[in-house]
Amino acid sequence: MIQVSNLAKHFGGQTLFESVSFTLSSGNKIGLVGRNGSGKSTLFKILLGEEEADAGDILIPKNYTIGSLKQHIHFTYPTVREECASVLKGDEQFDTYKIEKMLFGLGFNSEDLDKNPLDFSGGYQIRINLIKALATNPSMLLLDEPTNYLDIVSMRWLKGFLKEFKGEVILITHDREFMDDVITHTMGVQRKGLKFLQGNSVKYYTKLEEEDEKYLKTKANLDKKRAELEDFIIRQKARASKAVMAQSKAKQLDKMGEMDELESEANLSFNFNYKKTPAKLLFEAKNLSFGYNPETQLFKNLSFSLEKGKCLGIIGKNGKGKSTLLNLLAGELPLQVGDIYFHPETTLAHFGQTNIQRLNEKNTIIDEIYNVDPLLGITKVRSICGTMMFSAQSAEKEIKILSGGERSRVMLGKIIATPANLLFLDEPTNHLDMQSIESLCEAIKSFEGSVILVTHSEMLLRKLAQQLVIFHHDRAEFFDGNYEEFLEKIGWEEEESIAPKKESESNRKESKKLRTAYVQERSAKLSPLKKEIEACEKKIIHLEAMVKNKNALLITYSQKNDIGELQKLTIELSSHEKELELLYEQFENLHMSHDEIFDFYEEKLKNLEN
Repeated sequence: MIQVSNLAKHFGGQTLFESVSFTLSSGNKIGLVGRNGSGKSTLFKILLGEEEADAGDILIPKNYTIGSLKQHIHFTYPTVREECASVLKGDEQFDTYKIEKMLFGLGFNSEDLDKNPLDFSGGYQIRINLIKALATNPSMLLLDEPTNYLDIVSMRWLKGFLKEFKGEVILITHDREFMDDVITHTMGVQRKGLKFLQGNSVKYYTKLEEEDEKYLKTKANLDKKRAELEDFIIRQKARASKAVMAQSKAKQLDKMGEMDELESEANLSFNFNYKKTPAKLLFEAKNLSFGYNPETQLFKNLSFSLEKGKCLGIIGKNGKGKSTLLNLLAGELPLQVGDIYFHPETTLAHFGQTNIQRLNEKNTIIDEIYNVDPLLGITKVRSICGTMMFSAQSAEKEIKILSGGERSRVMLGKIIATPANLLFLDEPTNHLDMQSIESLCEAIKSFEGSVILVTHSEMLLRKLAQQLVIFHHDRAEFFDGNYEEFLEKIGWEEEESIAPKKESESNRKESKKLRTAYVQERSAKLSPLKKEIEACEKKIIHLEAMVKNKNALLITYSQKNDIGELQKLTIELSSHEKELELLYEQFENLHMSHDEIFDFYEEKLKNLEN
C-alpha cells in the first residue's frame, strides 16, 4: 500500500497540483488521466524520487519496489537477450526463457535476441527498456505512455500482460480503450487537484460532468441570492427605518461567500473541409508492388479500391510497409509496379509523420495555416487556429518552440484548411491527448468523403474502419470487412504462438537443469514437513480414540453414580480435548506450509514448460 498526502508541486508561478492525496491498495490498477501539461508525468517522477514535491508526504512500505519505463537509453550488455536478462535476480537469474517470451511478445524475433541492442531503432530500444521494467516483477509498475512505439500486436500482448500482473499499476496513456481494458480505478489531475474513483475513464468523465453541472447550478443559485441581497442592501441603505435591516443583510451576504468560476479547458473540436464530388469510386489500386531494393518486396500484387464515404485501415506490425504504402498512394514515392487511379474530381489531404517534419520551423502557426490557401483570409485562418486550440497570441508562436502534440495539431489545422474528399492519415493520434483523439475520431466519422488510415489504435479501428489492408504472413492483403471481423475470421498469427516453435538446445539443457534443481529443492523442503504431518496425524488418531473410550466410560460411571471417577474422567477429557485443538491447529498449519511450498515450485515447473 502506498499513501500520498497533501502533495503539491509548482513551477515558477504556475501550480501544477496541490493538496493531492490518495491511497494505492493491493491489486489496484490505476489509469492516470488529465490534459497534456497537467502534471501527470511530474507526479510519476515524484513517486520515483526523481523530483521533489514542494509539500506533502509519500509513505512507501519497506521492501516495496517500483518499476518504471525509462526513456533514456543505457545498455551495457552485447546482446538483447543478455541486456534484458541482466535485471533478473535470485532464482530467476537463469530463467532466460521468461525474457524470450517477453521479447517475442513485444515484436522481437529469434534472430534479434543475439543482436546488439544499439543496432535497433529508438522505438525498439524503448521496448527493451519496457521488458526490463516488466521482468523485474516489481510491487508496482509506473508506465508513462508505454504504447508509444508499439505496433498493434505488441499492444495487445502488453494489455494481456498488465491484466494478469499481480501487483499495482499506475498507467498514463492516450489510448482510452487500452487503458480501460486494464484498469480497476481512474485517477485524474483536474483543475490543480486530484479525483479518484473505482471504474474506467468513461465512468470518471461522466462523474466529472455530473459534478461540474451540479457545481454550476449551485453557483447560479448562490449568485442569484447574492444579487438579490446586494440589490436589497443598496435600496434600503439610505432609508433610516431600514438601515438596521440593511446591515443585517450585509452580514448575511458576507457569510455566504462566493463560489469560484470553473476553470475551463480548451477542447479540440472540428470538422474536415469536405469538397463535393460526383464520384462513387474515388480511388483504385491495381497490382501494386514495392520494395526499397530488388531482394526485399514490402508488398506484391496488392489491389483494392475505395468508395466515397468508406474508411480503409492499414494495419500490421512496425517496419512492414504501412507508411510506405500510404506515401506511395499519396504520390510521395515513385510507382514501381502496378497502377493507381484517382477520379478526376478527387482531391486529397495527407497527414503523415514526414509532413510534420516539413513544417517550417521559422514560420508561426498562422503562417503555416495561411500558406495552405492565401485566399482564406486572416479571419478564417485565426478561426482554424482557434479550433486547433491556438487562440489569440498562442497562434503567433513559432513552429520551432512547439511540442510534438502541438505540431500534430498544426498539421491537422492545415488539413482542415484544405478542401478535400480523400484523407490520408498516418498515425494521426500520436502526441494527442485522450480528449483530442476523441474529437479527431468524431471528425473522421462525420466526414462525407473517404479516409485511408494507418493506425495501431484498436479503438479507432473498431469505430472507423470498414475495410482493411493487412500486413501479415510476410505479405499485404486486402480484407473486405471491419476489424472485429478480421479478428474473428483470421486474427494475428503472432498471437497463435508468441514463442518460437522450437526451443534451442541450450535452452532445453538449461530448462532440464532448472527442473532437476527445482524438484530437488522442493523435495528437501517437503520431506521434513511430511514427517511432521504424519507424526501429528498419528497423535490425533491416538487421542481421538482415547476421547471416544473415555466418553463411553463417562456414560458407564454416570449410570453407577460414581462421582469420584466422573470427576477424574472429566478432567482427563478436558485435557485431551485441549491437546486435540492444538494438534488440529498444528496439523492445519503444517498442511498450509506444505501446500504453499508445493504450489510455489509447481508454478516454477509450469513456467519452464510454457
